[in-house]
Amino acid sequence: MAFLFYVRLIALTAGTLVYLFLIALILGHRRPRLFERLLFFLALALLAIYGGALLKVNAEIQYASPPEATHLLYNALNALGVLFVIPFMTQAHVEYLRQVRGTPIARSAVAFAYALFVLPAFMVGYVAIAAHTHLTWGLEGFLDAINRQFGLVLVAAVIAAALQMRIAWTAPGKVERRVFWWLFASSCVFALAWTLRMPAAFIEMAGVLPGAVLIRYSLRDNFLDFGEQRNMVYALSATVLALLYLALVHRISGWLAPVFPPEATASVLLFVLIFLFEPLERVLGPAIHRTFRERVDRWQRLAVELQEDARHGDMAQLLAGAERCVRDEFSLAAVRISVPRDSGLAPLESPGGLGHVARVPLKKGREEIGLLEAATTGSYLTGETSAALEFLAEQLPAMIDLCRLIEEKIRLERELAERERLAMLGQMAASVSHNLRNPLGAMKTVLQVQLENPELPADVRQDCTLVLSEIDRMSAKLTQLLHFAKPSANRGSVVAAAVAEQVAALFRPDAERRGVRIEVEASCGDASIHASEEALNEILSNLVVNAIEAQPDGGRVRLHLAGDAEHLQIVVEDEGPGVLPEARTRIFQPFFTTKATGTGLGLAIVARRVSEMGGTVTCESPLAGGRGTRMHVSLPLADGAEAATVATVAGNADPSLRLAPASPAGRPAQTAGKAKTRDSAQDDAGAELEE
Repeated sequence: MAFLFYVRLIALTAGTLVYLFLIALILGHRRPRLFERLLFFLALALLAIYGGALLKVNAEIQYASPPEATHLLYNALNALGVLFVIPFMTQAHVEYLRQVRGTPIARSAVAFAYALFVLPAFMVGYVAIAAHTHLTWGLEGFLDAINRQFGLVLVAAVIAAALQMRIAWTAPGKVERRVFWWLFASSCVFALAWTLRMPAAFIEMAGVLPGAVLIRYSLRDNFLDFGEQRNMVYALSATVLALLYLALVHRISGWLAPVFPPEATASVLLFVLIFLFEPLERVLGPAIHRTFRERVDRWQRLAVELQEDARHGDMAQLLAGAERCVRDEFSLAAVRISVPRDSGLAPLESPGGLGHVARVPLKKGREEIGLLEAATTGSYLTGETSAALEFLAEQLPAMIDLCRLIEEKIRLERELAERERLAMLGQMAASVSHNLRNPLGAMKTVLQVQLENPELPADVRQDCTLVLSEIDRMSAKLTQLLHFAKPSANRGSVVAAAVAEQVAALFRPDAERRGVRIEVEASCGDASIHASEEALNEILSNLVVNAIEAQPDGGRVRLHLAGDAEHLQIVVEDEGPGVLPEARTRIFQPFFTTKATGTGLGLAIVARRVSEMGGTVTCESPLAGGRGTRMHVSLPLADGAEAATVATVAGNADPSLRLAPASPAGRPAQTAGKAKTRDSAQDDAGAELEE
């Protein structure tokens, strides 16, 4: 019947255009998942079936007897689609559950889905064996035999319906549930039409429904993020409409050919489009404007979210949040924001090198302060997404400035609070020292007098000695507390190598008694830093004592000094057990200790003195074999003229004075009679530092 013929022609045309449209959407998609690739090949198989059938119908219209090449082409297309529709249909649904939904799938089910890819080879072998008894078949007969296995499409529809029902039944989202119930209904309609032996036109019309459902929900509800590419969707829609109109022009020209030249009919019908522009603009204009406003509102909401992140005053958090939001909002493969722009950083690349990468500079006025890079997994970046990236690139510099201002404000507030806390601690330390040192001194004097009595019983002498050592230890802790609370006066400059030698000479005897070897390497020459000798002595003393006490069974302490153009690098290494990861972030905090008798002020003093000098201190542990700790201190060097003066003074000074070891409190030991013993000096250092 002519009616059914035209219905079939419309169904085949619609199926070809629908699955071609779906393929274009998938190609522009930006997530490199196996599911999208399988969906692409499934749509390609269905396109081959509809395209081959449409080519066959058009060949029958155009030719009284279709050419052999045309016959082979549409048979080959249809055969390829029939052979591969089952494995791609099954595997696409399984990968949707695994990758998109995140549902655990039994290994047996996955193995079965992959095993279905053997089906095309099995069918080809089966048909080849059957064709062996019909030598007249040849290639054309072979393809016809495969096309007669069209029942495979019915099997694919049944498998799809079962999987779609399961997905719809367990779908957590409303959109996903609707999509898969509609897909289930479409598969059931196709299977029912095939089972009832309905005319081919209705069966082929039912086969269009799944593709139409996917396109509808992709564009309306952005299912699978396909709807993000609005510009491409508009271009595809316009292309489809243009193709349909050209086909209509061709048909009408053929119908009117007996009474009117086909070229004249085509010219008139194409000229009529001019009068359709204004009605189309009235219909489509408000919809396009509404869509544009929705997109701009989304961009502005994203900018507001980033503005709120900037108010937290954390630059790293702002940039990481911006990268995450832009990537998720526009379904991009990767996003990187570099502030400032690092010329040595390798350019961002799309996964697999097949996508497109957009690079938008971040500018503050005419100054470029950074770079925004966005990579897709599709073959191109739509104009809408490019415009959104440029919009955000204009907004980000202001957010970065705001974040930096708030970050600086927070830093100053913390510094002020720290200074106030330290001032209170200093007052408390001074008060405690004043109230305790005099009684402790009196007690120590009394005990020393008692110990000079030769008639003192041995047990009493032992107790007095123990109490005297405890008094010395309490005095050392008070000294350490005062050192932490009191800011150093970093006036003048000091030669770092000379102070390092003094510290090593001071602690070497005690280290040797513990079986620890101290090595000093100074490749910085007479380099000087802008600090007092007392402050540098405190830094080195605490680090060296910490390294010695970390090795109760013996080992090595390496003190290395090196200089570059602007900084002095001080490295203190030990071979102790190392620092636990949970303690590494807290070792510079005041009063943090892991020793039963420690105060936790040694490294806090180091951190404070280094900060006062404008330097940095870091801890690296373990070094090798799960052991060892490296403390790295970087201090700015003194100005050239000032450093030269210090070096000259140090060179002309009396060696006996220049090399005299300084006490950890920074008071040079001028004479042996007035100086403390090394053991007492080490007690004053009080470096209760932990590894």
